[in-house]
Amino acid sequence: MDRDDDRDDLSAQQARLLGEMLDVYPVARELGERFEVAGHELYMVGGSVRDTLLDQPVPDLDFATSARPEQTESILRAWTDTVWLIGARFGTVSARSGDHRVEVTTYRTDAYEAGSRHPEVTYGDTIEGDLSRRDFTVNAMAVRVPQFRFVDPFGGLSDLKNKVLRTPVAPEQSFRDDPLRMVRLARFAAVLNARPEPATELAATQLADELTTVSAERIAEELSKLLVASHPAEGLDVLVRTGLAGQFLPELTALRDLQDPEHRHKDVYRHTLAVVERCAPDLVLRLAALLHDVAKPATRRIHPDGTVTFHHHEVRGARMARERLNALKFDKRTTADVAELVHMHLRFHTYRMGWTDSAVRRYVRDAGHLLDELNALTRADCTTRDRRKAEQLASRMDELEERIADLRQREELDSLRPALDGNAIMVHLGIPAGPDVGKAWRHLLELRIEQGPMTEDDAKAALDAWWAGQ
Repeated sequence: MDRDDDRDDLSAQQARLLGEMLDVYPVARELGERFEVAGHELYMVGGSVRDTLLDQPVPDLDFATSARPEQTESILRAWTDTVWLIGARFGTVSARSGDHRVEVTTYRTDAYEAGSRHPEVTYGDTIEGDLSRRDFTVNAMAVRVPQFRFVDPFGGLSDLKNKVLRTPVAPEQSFRDDPLRMVRLARFAAVLNARPEPATELAATQLADELTTVSAERIAEELSKLLVASHPAEGLDVLVRTGLAGQFLPELTALRDLQDPEHRHKDVYRHTLAVVERCAPDLVLRLAALLHDVAKPATRRIHPDGTVTFHHHEVRGARMARERLNALKFDKRTTADVAELVHMHLRFHTYRMGWTDSAVRRYVRDAGHLLDELNALTRADCTTRDRRKAEQLASRMDELEERIADLRQREELDSLRPALDGNAIMVHLGIPAGPDVGKAWRHLLELRIEQGPMTEDDAKAALDAWWAGQ
């Protein structure tokens, strides 16, 4: 389908957007002219073209060229002083000029070895051959610069319009070449709100076991991009339907399998997808939403009277979340924050009868730097269709946040600490450093939470009374 009149398939708006791209990003025109003078072809490719057609910002510009890496390096060094050769062994030379970062990659025809994370790079001679090795047709479009010739040999423009995900070559071949592309299938379903073409989804289902050859770090990177996309539920559902989730996130599949034919409780799987979508696109928050009910299958109990309980699923869920994120090699801070949000996601509901100042202080102290995320998760966790119940929960959360704001104005709520630090405690009691100092400090902290701010004299009197009882 490669032809010079591919541009005729563009809508007037899309043609305008591509044309404006050369004006908005003059580096594309500049580089096109430099490569042309040197006798080489240069095309804008991949996400640069796709996102431009969607009228979305393009932070970095990707190019493909007939030039070999050493020739590309020479051209780029004459254009800017900032050039990176980190990816040169894979044919990619990167550069920055002003606010624009570009990556220029030599036409490639990759051959993957089974179990290998990286392809054996073989340079190609045509843009069509280079586009054929890309993951999906929507990423296999190109624009020749500076001539502005649109190239779409695999029907990516039509697939982009119809929100369909297909591979340029047979999906079985594409997924065997790089099994991570199956997770990218789910990621782009989330990014583009698209659906996999049936044959492509079937191939992913049949080859899901191939994902065992891919490192946890690469999978986690794709999962992270999926979760912060505009339509994460679409991507997560692809992972479950194809069985890919079973390879690296079996807890999500278990939620789907938690069947309740008598409707004694809500659909935990669909509820989880809804909570993820209701959260802002923050990775920690959406990971917590994804895993907040992860222990419900293990803790479900159906009682003789027909009621269903999931006692302590937040405690067990925090442990399961930590184990899963560790297995996926997420960083320690992300793992700890997500586990803590899962552990605390029911805390708000213990204040159903109203809040004392001490209860609000304890809530804020325990949430720490995750307070805003915890409140956001709590709000998102209400997916009930009962309008009255939803309004009541929202009203209670509004009240809690107002109480927090009020206490912040009256006292140092975000840095709850006793009026005396460890050194002051040792001096006042005349004791050396040791366990007693920690016990005394924690006692004063509890008094601070229960009673509010204390003067140093009040703290010393309270300390004397406590010490006398020891």
